Parts: sequence; structure tokens; C-alpha cells
Amino acid sequence: MSQIAVGECVPEVGLHVTGDQSMKLSDFRGKILVLYFYPKASTPGCTQEGLDFKAAINKFRRQSAVILGASRDSLKAQENFKAKQGFPFDLVADPEEKLCTAFDVIKLKKMYGREVRGIERSTFIIDAEGVLRFEWRKVKVKDHVDQVLAAVKSLNK
Repeated sequence: MSQIAVGECVPEVGLHVTGDQSMKLSDFRGKILVLYFYPKASTPGCTQEGLDFKAAINKFRRQSAVILGASRDSLKAQENFKAKQGFPFDLVADPEEKLCTAFDVIKLKKMYGREVRGIERSTFIIDAEGVLRFEWRKVKVKDHVDQVLAAVKSLNK
């Protein structure tokens, strides 16, 4: 599947979400969707990124934005991660990599000198009509949520 470009409608992808919910990307129409991908639940960088989004949740809600985190972890791992950290947003379990593939976030990465397939930390903002408006790839966690919030605010001007 080819990469979605900024300015294009996002494809319809089924989602398995915490709370054992089945959803589709189109279920978020009418709101701005912040979709962030992280490599692995309950690891330090992924935990910090989630906590940063958690700390800013009310600012995002004031902008009519919904946050959704996604990784290749199982639903059980996502449920545990969400409960342990008290995330006020849902997490997507994507072990079949359908959502990851649609957004082209699976990359070859170096880990301990070996190449492994994994998620490249990435964030996407999808507007209320389902159009991809912003993307960040190779995300560094520090100050990232502030950048995302500024972009969301720019869509509401």
C-alpha cells in the first residue's frame, strides 16, 4: 500500500481499540483526530509520549480533537498500558499491522547492531472531513505534543 500524502483522504481502516471496541477511521469524522504511532507499549519513550498527550488532553479537547495511540501490541498489552498510565484516550491494537501499513510507519531500524522491523514513531493529524493535514515522522518525544497542539489550533482558525 502506498503512503498517504498530506491533503489526501485517509483510507477506511478497521480498528481494534481498548475497551474491546471495533471502530473505523471514519468514526472520527466531525472531529480532528490526532493519531500517534509508538513502537511498544510500556517502554520509557512510549510511556513519556503518552503521558505528554495525557497532560495536554484538555487543551486538545477544547480544540475538538480526539487522541488515539497505536502500536503493534496486543489488545491486552494496550489495555494494561492504558490502565497503568491512566490515559484518558484509547489505544489501537494493530498486531496485523493494517493501520501501520496504511500510514507506512513500519521501517527497518537498527537495534543492538541488528536490523529489525518496527514502528517509526510518527504522528498524523486528520481533519474533521477525514483529510490528512499534518504528519511528523521520526518523532523525538521532547516538546512533540506542543508542536501537535499548535498544528491542531491552526486547523481551527
